[in-house]
Amino acid sequence: KGTRVLGHEEDLARLLVKSLTTAQQAIAIYTNTAPKDIITGADKKVQPLTPAGLPRAQMSAPQAELIMKLITEYARRVRPELAERDLEKIRKAGLDKVYFAWAGGLELGQGHYYRVQGPTFLLEYDNTQNDANHVHAVWRDFNGDFGEDILKRHYEAAHK
Repeated sequence: KGTRVLGHEEDLARLLVKSLTTAQQAIAIYTNTAPKDIITGADKKVQPLTPAGLPRAQMSAPQAELIMKLITEYARRVRPELAERDLEKIRKAGLDKVYFAWAGGLELGQGHYYRVQGPTFLLEYDNTQNDANHVHAVWRDFNGDFGEDILKRHYEAAHK
């Protein structure tokens, strides 16, 4: 009782979407119905999704700060020793090319989904199952994702 899985990640994203103006929300909220799960599923190698939502370039300074807090939360969650490297890669690729998209309800307890996508990465968060009490979240890297066979790639490149 009282425990929320990935509650901080949910709260930051909700704070961001609720901070958007009506015009910004019209861009960021691409549907009122959240998907039943994360879109990329268990794909071995993720491909960038069609950009959806509001680009960081169209956010106010406080909103841009919120999206960076959200990205940083994910980067430091699982692999804190690699977080700065990941964040630097995101900065170099262009922060203004990062998009925030939301689907579903805006209130706690309502099914919802969000994603943050930049040129090098994709974050997905889905909380729709079990009456919005079952969270799935992923950090996907477009170059070196978790399902990629790195050893096979090495042999193909270095041992032809």
